[in-house]
Amino acid sequence: MSLPDMKWSGIIEAYRDFLPVSEKTPVVTLHEGGTPLLPAPRLAAALGIQSDLYLKYEGLNPTGSFKDRGMTLAISKAKEEGAEKVICASTGNTSASAAAYGTRGGMKVYVLIPKGKIALGKLAQALMHHSGILQVEGNFDAALKLVTEVSQRYPVTLVNSINPYRLQGQKTAAFEVCDQLGAAPSYHFLPVGNAGNITAYWMGYREYREKGKTAVLPKMMGFQAAGAAPIVLGKIVEKPSTIATAIRIGNPASWHQAVAAAAESKGLIDMVTDEEIIAAYHMIAGFEGVFCEPASAAGVAGLAKLSKQGLFNKGEQIVCTLTGHGLKDADFCLQSSQKPAEIVKSKSDLLKALGF
Repeated sequence: MSLPDMKWSGIIEAYRDFLPVSEKTPVVTLHEGGTPLLPAPRLAAALGIQSDLYLKYEGLNPTGSFKDRGMTLAISKAKEEGAEKVICASTGNTSASAAAYGTRGGMKVYVLIPKGKIALGKLAQALMHHSGILQVEGNFDAALKLVTEVSQRYPVTLVNSINPYRLQGQKTAAFEVCDQLGAAPSYHFLPVGNAGNITAYWMGYREYREKGKTAVLPKMMGFQAAGAAPIVLGKIVEKPSTIATAIRIGNPASWHQAVAAAAESKGLIDMVTDEEIIAAYHMIAGFEGVFCEPASAAGVAGLAKLSKQGLFNKGEQIVCTLTGHGLKDADFCLQSSQKPAEIVKSKSDLLKALGF
């Protein structure tokens, strides 16, 4: 029995012609990308949608989130430029990714996190990769402001999404969707926090059309959490609040680019409540067997919200990006899920529980 083709070497090698790299770029990779695009017929039926629904499951990247796509490029370019230290502000996923890729590239990684506002699964990853973990009294926006100021004056490379190489790497997810479907979908739903992902996807779709890889472009449908929805509200949110820690951001770095992506694609940026996010979070796992972190479910929550308006038609294709794995925030899963039943003491107890 022969093994399947296992030559995938990461997004830089897969899409080198679309990325700002050369033969001199030392590629730092964990073979990120190549994530599955999963059909979700049971979820579509539950939402009353006749369109073909797919889940782009980015939780299967090496550190469990889409951040790895941008980080392989940011760290590779930092190494090419001779950087010895990198730094980021993070609510979790960026820190985990920067820690893993920075370590693999032989650099010292420093992470500034909002005190007490990071999921333990993500903090554990940064700790395991021997990062310098620092806490700030304030939210993500305060942390990002501080690391930006430091990186502008001292020899330490910033690897947050304001680093242009991050979005260059993240755009490869759009390439993969087109390659997997044969063309761009009708709609693409995704969460919006710092707004880099919706910006990057739109960049990728446009570049693929320019190269004749897809004849159509999707409507970009971004969703913020209601307690952290500066783009929707049109103003900075000083104290963002949501259970979806990965998008708990009050002043997105890619704000204007995200607005442009929604407008140019004839899509939108809207918001969903924590209750809607939690409901979608459980539906994705309960109907399709896919475990994502709470923030990942914001796009599906938005889809559920719009499905009630009868917006989608049979024959259309809808893609929802699930940005991170559910084990990133296992604590929330345990808090929001059904508690285990009482102890089974006998065979009759077990049969009763099984409905026999």
